[in-house]
Amino acid sequence: MIEARHIVKHYGLKPVLREVDFMVDSGEFVAIVGPNGAGKTTFLRILASLARPNAGTLRVAGFVLPAQAIDVRRRIGMLSHQALLYGDLTAEENLRFYGRMYAVQNLEACIHDAIRLVGLQRRRRDLVRRFSRGMQQRLAIARAILHEPELLLLDEPHTGLDPDAAAMLDGLLREVTQRGRTIVMTSHDLQRASDLATRVDFLFRGKIAASFKQGEIETQRLLEMYRSVTRG
Repeated sequence: MIEARHIVKHYGLKPVLREVDFMVDSGEFVAIVGPNGAGKTTFLRILASLARPNAGTLRVAGFVLPAQAIDVRRRIGMLSHQALLYGDLTAEENLRFYGRMYAVQNLEACIHDAIRLVGLQRRRRDLVRRFSRGMQQRLAIARAILHEPELLLLDEPHTGLDPDAAAMLDGLLREVTQRGRTIVMTSHDLQRASDLATRVDFLFRGKIAASFKQGEIETQRLLEMYRSVTRG
């Protein structure tokens, strides 16, 4: 699903990514963890074709980026730090707008299912500007999965969610994985990442410093190694 080789990104003289190699098979759930400034969001934006690397080669879903960005965007769902919702539209109207952009088949049924999955049935006709941050995040998740993308890219998806909403998201991500979708998620929460993902990669100072598959190592030991890596 993803084949990234020697990805380099810098802003002016400031290096952000230093020859990152990153391979993800279809159906994998990979969590990228690391401290602020490690390059997690930048790397996810490159995978989503929203930013261009300065060097390296990248294929997503078999397509070359950035040359075939349109083909890639049809196959991914993206959740960024910004909800990308229209405050003066209702929840249903927001999903209908994005669904038409993606030419979603059976759109009304898909909207119903997406809203049900994120627990917003009672607020589906409310204006989004009246939603709390957590509710907006729920709706943004519904938007990201509406067109049943092959690949989900999630940048700190639990940000702003209360415990109930975070638990809902965990269940949704497990369900998406069971359906054979591929997920790449950035996170600060090593415990949650190790519980959900089939693989955890440590991104530190612009490089993948370590990588572990689920079950290879217990979470406490993983945390100790992560602290060791980030101190090194």
